[in-house]
Amino acid sequence: MPVLKLKYKRILLKLSGEALAGDQGFGIDVSVVQKTAREIKEAVSLGTKLGVVIGGGNIFRGVAASDRGMDRIQADYLGMLATLFNAVAIKEALKSEKISAQVLSALPVQALADAYLPQSAKALMEKGVVLLLAAGTGNPFFTTDTAAALRASELGAEVILKATQVDGVYDQNPRLNPEARIFKTISYSQFLQSHLQVMDATAVSLARENNIPIIVFNGLIKGNLKKIILGSSTGTLIKG
Repeated sequence: MPVLKLKYKRILLKLSGEALAGDQGFGIDVSVVQKTAREIKEAVSLGTKLGVVIGGGNIFRGVAASDRGMDRIQADYLGMLATLFNAVAIKEALKSEKISAQVLSALPVQALADAYLPQSAKALMEKGVVLLLAAGTGNPFFTTDTAAALRASELGAEVILKATQVDGVYDQNPRLNPEARIFKTISYSQFLQSHLQVMDATAVSLARENNIPIIVFNGLIKGNLKKIILGSSTGTLIKG
């Protein structure tokens, strides 16, 4: 059997919490979690080292709660706990697929996760353990997109893969405007200057500082993650 040549061997994958809700729109759809686990398994079977940052919008969104009058700091901490729900669910699904995974949390919740420490996390990653990185950065006012860029920098990831529910970065919202144009490649600066909303500006700025490319792709399409790892031009590449 020929050895597959990988484009990326050390990856930070950013998963949307909303996608884990499936068609029900809220909470955790077990079938979606299982499909996600199988996609991760396929990536790991290629020989990649993988860290995964998971959003929590399917359970609780801190910004939305803050807009309704909740204290922003408390709302953001609840949002971080929501990401921990999702991380544990994916860990259990990976366990059923015989994939070694560990939940590492930026907030201490000993019954569910170990504390995230960069050096310990890197050592686990080198052993082939899938890192499920929960609770964002551990600080209010920062999105899980920013957490993904931060963890990618700390763990030495070659690329940030952001799995979304659209095919990439568009010049306008494709759900509102069917004439919206998709970018195959866009620079960090152009992305930031155009105020595009598919990824947090702080995250893109941090990725630019550390020269980590970002690929935004449709995570709902089976096989897309594998295609990117093998070098297929899928989604939108954000780079210098």
